[in-house]
Amino acid sequence: MANHKSSIKRIRQEEKRRLHNRYYGKTMRNAVRKLRATHSKEEAVALYPKVQKMLDKLAKNNLIHKNKAANLKSKLSAHISKLA
Repeated sequence: MANHKSSIKRIRQEEKRRLHNRYYGKTMRNAVRKLRATHSKEEAVALYPKVQKMLDKLAKNNLIHKNKAANLKSKLSAHISKLA
């Protein structure tokens, strides 16, 4: 167990931050999954800007790497272009 006031506070902060990051990571994964499962081009085109915005925000806040965001956006746009 932590002995210093500052380390006790740091543990509290890290726990809160961890839960926050897990929530946004899971939300992002679910949004990507939902877009990939879409078979309608109109629905996918409508959903893509929201997912793209989410990926950019998470990359900006270092929750995911900027290259991972770029790769996901690229793969999703390729998926949308393949839809009939």
